[in-house]
Amino acid sequence: MHWRDVISGKANGLGPSSIRLVLFLASQLYALVVKSRNWLYDRGWKKAFVAPVPVISIGNLTVGGTGKTPTVAMLAQWFRRRDIRVAILSRGYGAGADGRNDEARELEGKLDDVPHLQDPDRCASATIACEELATQILLLDDGFQHRRLARNLDVVLLDASEPFGYGFLLPRGLLREGIRSLRRAHIVMLTRCDIVAAQRLADIRTQVQRIAPKIVWVETEHRPSKLKNTSGEEQSIEWLEDRKCFVFSAIGNPSAFLETVRKCGAVIVDSHAFQDHHAFTSSDVQLLRDAVKSNPNIECVLCTGKDLAKIDISVLGERPLWMLEIAMTIRIGQEAFEERLVEMIGHIPATEL
Repeated sequence: MHWRDVISGKANGLGPSSIRLVLFLASQLYALVVKSRNWLYDRGWKKAFVAPVPVISIGNLTVGGTGKTPTVAMLAQWFRRRDIRVAILSRGYGAGADGRNDEARELEGKLDDVPHLQDPDRCASATIACEELATQILLLDDGFQHRRLARNLDVVLLDASEPFGYGFLLPRGLLREGIRSLRRAHIVMLTRCDIVAAQRLADIRTQVQRIAPKIVWVETEHRPSKLKNTSGEEQSIEWLEDRKCFVFSAIGNPSAFLETVRKCGAVIVDSHAFQDHHAFTSSDVQLLRDAVKSNPNIECVLCTGKDLAKIDISVLGERPLWMLEIAMTIRIGQEAFEERLVEMIGHIPATEL
């Protein structure tokens, strides 16, 4: 029985119902802790560290993938095109022996001139970025709940396929904090809008704007741009049309990735999902290799950029292994979004310009 089937209510019967009850009780304790912490920050009883340069937080309400990594990349590239020195601060969850996690490895390939500091103490990282790297703007990755570092702009991502975590806080649902916390945000960015019906998008927008009527509303798509392997070779998305594929991933929302692959025209013969941030072992690779070899109809293997960065091979089960490179594309709210980014440039201290 899959955990998501239980918390979403898809799994029925006495067993799943009992589990949901226990999880709900646990979520009430979690809610008390979260509300108490937010209350202390809201009233100034807990003080946030103020960096000497503007801080932009990119975060979400739920656990799992909402598209933070491509959003961070998009923001960093936007500022770099304007010759603004930017650095990324992240906690470094799931970092390997080299001190980097899957997001860091993926971002390195896209942002070779943007420092990425990984440290649970992001206030210390902010100080280093400003004093030693002459950073002009800081991007706080996964920062909505990290209130210890003050920010000038809060961007909150909601996944259109499941924006509100099944309506419950952890562990009963996927919410890290209540939906009313969106009142702290400046921008709400709805991701993966291309896989949801228009009426559903309208309903989500109505619900968000009822809570935070002054919010800047942005709708985006996760648009596949190309295929790439570890050797740097590339294939067009059109190459996937009618091609029979095996798909694996270790991300927060594997079903959304599968839907993206289908929209590229590929035929998914089989798939395997690992937990988010999973560290691949030789046994995992062998499991995938055996699964691919067991079906002679499979023509290629697909994964995400995070997965390829960790597994670092170009052939799996005697089939070529490609990662599907995803670009974040804004389809509604581009002008208002960029206006807020321009404001951040205006907040850079004159001594840093």
